[in-house]
Amino acid sequence: MDTLELLAHPVRLRVVHAMSGGRLLTTSQLCARIPDVSKATLYRHIDLLATGGILEVADERRVRGAVERRYRLRQDLAVIDNAMVESLSLDDHRRGFATAMAILLAEFNAYLDRDHADPVEDLVGYRQHAVWLSHDELHDLIGDLRSAIAPRLANRSTPDRAQYLLSPILFPLETPPSDPESTPEAETRTEPDPGT
Repeated sequence: MDTLELLAHPVRLRVVHAMSGGRLLTTSQLCARIPDVSKATLYRHIDLLATGGILEVADERRVRGAVERRYRLRQDLAVIDNAMVESLSLDDHRRGFATAMAILLAEFNAYLDRDHADPVEDLVGYRQHAVWLSHDELHDLIGDLRSAIAPRLANRSTPDRAQYLLSPILFPLETPPSDPESTPEAETRTEPDPGT
């Protein structure tokens, strides 16, 4: 199974999210972090990620006669690069977007199901904005977002940090007309000449 196939599944991608920030977690800890997925299903997906190299065993110890493994995320391998994105078909994009939405819904519901969930206090946001951008302005916006987000991706898990799921989604709602003069905003109103 290639990287794209491994990461294009809601449960496996939720495991990747849970493992980010340099965390070392056991399967039991992952089950506690993703309680809406059965243990058997989670174990199967952890095994797939380990077999595919996305997770690696950081250490092992004996616990009541069984071997407990702590896993580490191979962040360098848990990436869908530009070459992979460029090779995707429209149906691949459709499936990828559906996976992303399924993860968002599952993670948001898991958050709301926590005993002390407080969307106002936690500054939860899910606003949408329709903005008008030229091609150059779109590139500038993407650059601004990358500049704001990229340095924070290297943050490690620490006692004073909570993990947040940030999901920028960007796609055109309409295509620009080939003739800018044909848009309704460009039409001028003809008023009768008061002198006639």
